[in-house]
Amino acid sequence: MTDIEFSNLLNGQDDPALVVKKRGRDLLRDPLLNKGTGFPDSERDTFGIRGLVPPEVVSIDDQVQRVMENYNSKVTDLGRYTHLEDLHDRNETLYYRVLLDYIRELTPIIYTPVVGQACQHFGHIYRRARGMYFSLSDQEYFSDMVDNWERDEVDIVVVTDGSRILGLGDLGTNGMGIPIGKLSLYVAGAGIYPGRTLPVMLDVGTNNEKLRQDILYLGQRYPRCDDAAFYQCVDNFITAVHKRWPKALIQFEDFSNNHAFDLLTRYRNKVLSFNDDIQGTGAVTLAGVLNALRIVDTYLLNQQIVILGAGSAARGIADLLVTALMEESGISIGEARGHIWLVDSKGLVTTERWDSLENHKRDFAKTRDPLPDLMSVIAEAQPGILIGVSGQSGIFSESVVRSMHKYCERPIIFALSNPTSKAECTAEQAYTWTNGAAIFASGSPFMPVTYQGRIFVPGQCNNMYIFPGVGLGAVTCQARAISDRMFYVAAKTLAGEVSDEMLAVGQLYPDLRQIRDISTEIALAVCKVAFSDGSAGIERPVDLLGHIRAKMYQPHYLPYQPG
Repeated sequence: MTDIEFSNLLNGQDDPALVVKKRGRDLLRDPLLNKGTGFPDSERDTFGIRGLVPPEVVSIDDQVQRVMENYNSKVTDLGRYTHLEDLHDRNETLYYRVLLDYIRELTPIIYTPVVGQACQHFGHIYRRARGMYFSLSDQEYFSDMVDNWERDEVDIVVVTDGSRILGLGDLGTNGMGIPIGKLSLYVAGAGIYPGRTLPVMLDVGTNNEKLRQDILYLGQRYPRCDDAAFYQCVDNFITAVHKRWPKALIQFEDFSNNHAFDLLTRYRNKVLSFNDDIQGTGAVTLAGVLNALRIVDTYLLNQQIVILGAGSAARGIADLLVTALMEESGISIGEARGHIWLVDSKGLVTTERWDSLENHKRDFAKTRDPLPDLMSVIAEAQPGILIGVSGQSGIFSESVVRSMHKYCERPIIFALSNPTSKAECTAEQAYTWTNGAAIFASGSPFMPVTYQGRIFVPGQCNNMYIFPGVGLGAVTCQARAISDRMFYVAAKTLAGEVSDEMLAVGQLYPDLRQIRDISTEIALAVCKVAFSDGSAGIERPVDLLGHIRAKMYQPHYLPYQPG
């Protein structure tokens, strides 16, 4: 390494010294190394920065106070986002310390829902380059471009093409905010070292004409390429990245449905990879469903499940529910799929539409007469669980929710579309329209609701509960692939972190302030699967849990020594 001997950081010592080669203003400009006013006097002399920062040596606790004082002075969420990203670009240790200290308050700012707003304005709020951009016109240089990244070790790569950012559609290179935000959550939530993360934008054009006409848009200004050119570009990217960092986990993020499934199928057994929109969403939703069933004291096998929306998230949820049904009830895959009623814009997905159905819908097509809309499906299926991943605000209308309650005493209603403006219904609506009987979760956060003198705590079905721990486990044991069973055990582990007292107020997910402990337990479960199925790339440590914890980055200032 050029600036840090990373082995000194990750060797499990309480306070290992970092070997640092930069000095003076170069040191202050490096966000991985900069301590700002936190450099002690001895390091100010050793590294030639005396006089380049104010004379007072400020503790990291006091620096956190200054950051939050300025944060609280901002009057808009976008202003709060840019304030935190400015800190991210200046001092990563302090940034992650702030995130961990205020994880519940700041997660909605650095990720959903505010990251969606930040992506919409990305070209206008751009400060400093972070990550890498691989453009269609640069393909011949991809194998050389990866050498421009100064870190020889990368654990996690998050890549998007910006084609389906949250529920906001095609945002082109503005979607770079998503990989940046996801990797911030990897670091905060699972202790992945920030210097070993790489956010990537795969720029293959955009069909968003408004963006192409925006003078401050940062991507290439042509329509998205055809499928042949797209897959060739992705393949060139994967080849280059895998050659440079063969052990890195590649996470696909916010690709449109017409590509997301194919990319997962194409690469999941070739390189260490997964798709969070499909598999992560499936796992976190399954965890919430399992806990909702604890509240009503019944089994998944007893449920009919309606899923509104038939894209990547819907398929991921359906697949994990099927896995759970097979694991817990011993039924066949066909019987398990029979519990799922998939609804798209044309109504129930049935075999009558086979020739026009996209491949990812066909496994869940029912052989029966068609049903034209959600209400008719609810009337026929009489489900206990309704899951929305449609991106259609308010589509869980009062009549829909009341219909669910008609057939089920305690309906489980998950309105998962992001950001908040896209939610199928609000928490207050779900509780009010069912006289407080609904068990509710959403994709973006809702505040607790008081109804008829009771306090209800809506669950946030946040992928942050799942992907950091899965990633930590996979890179720790150097897994060769990430299996569906790994996501199943991740969901079971997450569900087990919720107490009966939490369930009593409808809280389906644990407190985010416990995210490091949650991620550690999920990583442990993932590693156990890898060691049991032979996909781990290392010998099993005697103390596996201790081995995982020793790999986790802690955001505090360490002593420096010159290199």
